[in-house]
Amino acid sequence: MQQHWTVDEPWLDLRCSLAEGPFYEKATNSVRFVDIKRNSIHTVSVIEGQPSLQTCQLDICPTVTADIEGVDPRERILVGVKYGLAVLDRRSGRYEMLARFNNLDNERLRSNDGAADPHGRFWIGSMTDFGYGEFRPEGSLYRFGQDSKEEVVKGLTIPNSIGWSPDNNKTMYYTHSKARQIFALDYDPSSGVVSNQRLFYQHPTAGEPDGFRIDVDGNLWTAVYGEAKVLRINPQGEVTGQISLPTRNITCVQFVGTELVITSAADEGGEGQSKLYGGGLFRVDVGTTGLDLFKFKM
Repeated sequence: MQQHWTVDEPWLDLRCSLAEGPFYEKATNSVRFVDIKRNSIHTVSVIEGQPSLQTCQLDICPTVTADIEGVDPRERILVGVKYGLAVLDRRSGRYEMLARFNNLDNERLRSNDGAADPHGRFWIGSMTDFGYGEFRPEGSLYRFGQDSKEEVVKGLTIPNSIGWSPDNNKTMYYTHSKARQIFALDYDPSSGVVSNQRLFYQHPTAGEPDGFRIDVDGNLWTAVYGEAKVLRINPQGEVTGQISLPTRNITCVQFVGTELVITSAADEGGEGQSKLYGGGLFRVDVGTTGLDLFKFKM
């Protein structure tokens, strides 16, 4: 029997255009997240909520953030941007490019979701940028190290969230949203090499799996874009729970204690609550905790 949770209204009614990449910042007990279409990074206190909202406006789209090993996140963080990875000085609001997808920037492409792995390398996807017509299978999944770059998976349309299982990180997962699939790969904890890619979950309806996080029992909690829900999927690939939300375009999740913070995008074609609450952030207690996200090593 599946568990079910229902959320009726947003925690933060921000009307973001495309809120994504929620990240729990332990040092400040806050959640930071991006609005990709509006080129902004938001930070909000878990306790104080919307009145504490702070925004850093960039001249380029941010898509995901991560903490950096040995660096106070109040000073600098890693940011995925259109052309690759950058380091953001949070006090000045200025960023410096750290690594690029290509030596000659391809304007058609931008970064999407990503995450640091147990070795401190950063995995991030690329995809067709807005304004270039239909999304094409021209994206890739990259792995950036201190002095390395590897294009690990090619021919992707919308590569999305990346995460590792709690059993010594032996399995890596990533989402291919347009195909409505989540893949699993064997991950070598000693070397970080991946192999044996296989289908872990195929979504059966028109909604697209989007960002996910993994809990301490190895369940994936994945947003489903277009279907107003978050699914809990067990390590065998079976759906065992669902969170129902009042807007359709759910984009990603992040554990804060036993609560999930859930991001969404504007629902321009929606009606009623779906249109009203699109781009809001939601919170719900799901009674379990998530795995800590890894830090990037410079």
